Amino acid sequence: MDRVSAFDEPLKKLLGGATAKVMAEHLDLHTVGDLLHHYPRRYEERGQLTALADLPLDEHVTVVAQVADARIMVFNNGRGKRLEVTLTDGSGRLQLVFFGHGVHKPHKELLPGRRAMFAGKVSVFNRKMQLAHPTYQLLDTADADEATEAVDAFAGRLLPIYPACKQLDSWRIAKAVDTVLPSARDAVDPLPLPLREGRGFTPLPEALLKIHRPQTKADIADARDRLKWDEAFVMQVALARRRYADTQLPAVARRRGHGGLLDAFDAKLPFTLTEGQEKVSKEIFDDLATEHPMHRLLQGEVGSGKTMVALRAMLAVVDAGGQAAMLAPTEVLAQQHHRSITEMMGELAEGGMLGGSDLGTKVVLLTGSMGMAARRQALLDLVTGEAGIVIGTHALIEDKVQFHDLGLVVVDEQHRFGVEQRDALRSKGKQPPHLLVMTATPIPRTVAMTVFGDLETSVLDQLPAGRSPIASHVVPAKDKPHFLSRAWERVREEVGNGHQAYVVCPRIGDDADDEAEKKNRKRAAEKAAEEDGEKRPPLAVLEIAEQLTKGALAGLRIEVLHGRMNPDDKDDVMRRFAAGQVDVLVATTVIEVGVNVPNATAMVIMDADRFGVSQLHQLRGRVGRGSAAGLCLLVSEAHEASPARARLSAVAATLDGFELSRIDLEQRREGDVLGQAQSGVRTSLRVLSVIDDEEVIAAAREEAVTIVAADPDLARLPELRTALAALLDKEREEYLDKG
Repeated sequence: MDRVSAFDEPLKKLLGGATAKVMAEHLDLHTVGDLLHHYPRRYEERGQLTALADLPLDEHVTVVAQVADARIMVFNNGRGKRLEVTLTDGSGRLQLVFFGHGVHKPHKELLPGRRAMFAGKVSVFNRKMQLAHPTYQLLDTADADEATEAVDAFAGRLLPIYPACKQLDSWRIAKAVDTVLPSARDAVDPLPLPLREGRGFTPLPEALLKIHRPQTKADIADARDRLKWDEAFVMQVALARRRYADTQLPAVARRRGHGGLLDAFDAKLPFTLTEGQEKVSKEIFDDLATEHPMHRLLQGEVGSGKTMVALRAMLAVVDAGGQAAMLAPTEVLAQQHHRSITEMMGELAEGGMLGGSDLGTKVVLLTGSMGMAARRQALLDLVTGEAGIVIGTHALIEDKVQFHDLGLVVVDEQHRFGVEQRDALRSKGKQPPHLLVMTATPIPRTVAMTVFGDLETSVLDQLPAGRSPIASHVVPAKDKPHFLSRAWERVREEVGNGHQAYVVCPRIGDDADDEAEKKNRKRAAEKAAEEDGEKRPPLAVLEIAEQLTKGALAGLRIEVLHGRMNPDDKDDVMRRFAAGQVDVLVATTVIEVGVNVPNATAMVIMDADRFGVSQLHQLRGRVGRGSAAGLCLLVSEAHEASPARARLSAVAATLDGFELSRIDLEQRREGDVLGQAQSGVRTSLRVLSVIDDEEVIAAAREEAVTIVAADPDLARLPELRTALAALLDKEREEYLDKG
């Protein structure tokens, strides 16, 4: 068997069809290589017991514990039997329960004093933690053949506990690993020899043996250090190659001119730009002046003035004879951007129109729901070059849309756009246009280096002068209902002082929840899973609006806004809210990004625990945009000691988005950051932590840049090419493109 194919061997050849099927369906493990890269989650030490007191509810766990007592209980007048076993480990107790015919074997084996490994799903019954019908393996007996190997492994001090599933326990995975472990000798080492020797890394075959069957804790540390580097390095090489390929593309240089549209715009600004805006603008202008396409990520706090920076970049491109397109994720946001940009530009946005400036250009809106006449005119303005700036949704990418000379694409909230859409818009230019990606979700540096690693990054971390502070408070609606009453009184007070308010709900509340809504609700519900198993449906816009109209906010002008309204109705509501004709807007998260109403000072977020940290931070950024202070009330029924409440308290405690993004990252599973939640693909990161391994990622990035600059095709590094192909299959490649 050659060196590559040993890792490509299908598991069913070695483990049998049934086990291989479970591994494929439930753990996404298909080949020997997949299983060898399925590393233990943790290790049990002989004599060290898992803390039963800390077991997570509703998760599949493996524990090592001692039987304290076992008793058969009879019910249904003797017709039913159940075996109740109590486990202890010094930190807490755990109940096991077996029913019916399943009681006989455990009744004979699980005697007081016995030690065993148990696996099952943790649930609560009669306020006690329990495992119903767990699988188990005895650890202190030599007379059962099946247990001998486990005893040996246990006597070997470090017992690997693998990420498992209901259908396949950790120790069965361990047995499967034993079967394929000899193939570790055939591992193709992706790290170039000089790098490996220079950093003193363990060879890959040895690292795989040490992570699966360590003799000491030093073995584990040694293996993890090596395997982390593989993951960081291979990913950074992929990103460095993408950046290198981008620098090889041709683009029209759009050098900043003087005495044109941009200078006229700057001259009429009623304020001075912040230092941060000046610095980031210079980075962008420098990129635009080069003959390969800019690929830059602009991240900044809510309200830090990203739109202003993007607009100045667009004006510079128009001055240089090109056109600029801004792509927004929703029609509401596209309309909002169009409104705010035309207001900021004034007569400069009326090029060719009566009363427009001689220096001006046309700024057109293009969305899917526009009337035919308006749409036809917008398309004509684009193809003739009459319109220098177009703002729209993904309708901009349709085949019919042709540009005269597309020079710059600005994408707002990048995570909502796929690579296909980005490429389709790029292909509208005679040569690839420059690309500026904006996000208001602060991204920790490690995630930026990993997820957005093919983009250069600019950060706006100063708020413009005149932005008001926002006070945030958690409102525990279940424990203290009078706090919620007070929240509605505060809304009335704000409206009484001439201001306006938002009320945000997780759900629309009609029967036709579309797929995206269902996914969002599912994600939010998973985030908010409470210890007491609270299963109430999320609160809905239509229901809450009706309750408030008849109750706590009766007499105020209340309107609703959600994603399934007719686009004209949405725009009408937003216009009237912006004009002060609506007191309270009850909305879904359609207002999350970009909506700018300086007179709105209060926000009440219902079921706030159903939203993520970054989303709450985004929503909160809609208030305090004018001269009056903002107020954000996070209403929750979550229990005081729950993780959901801890999350809300963190949001209430700081307005620093970067600090919140770090907290968010620590509270979420790593896979959510780099795996299924964003790509729908299993994450390739297994030991690398985007939270703790910043130094590893930064060092791997440097090495990758050096290697790719010297050998872009990796012609002299076939092993690295092989590893790249294995790690970055087509789906992962697309995911990196999507960011």
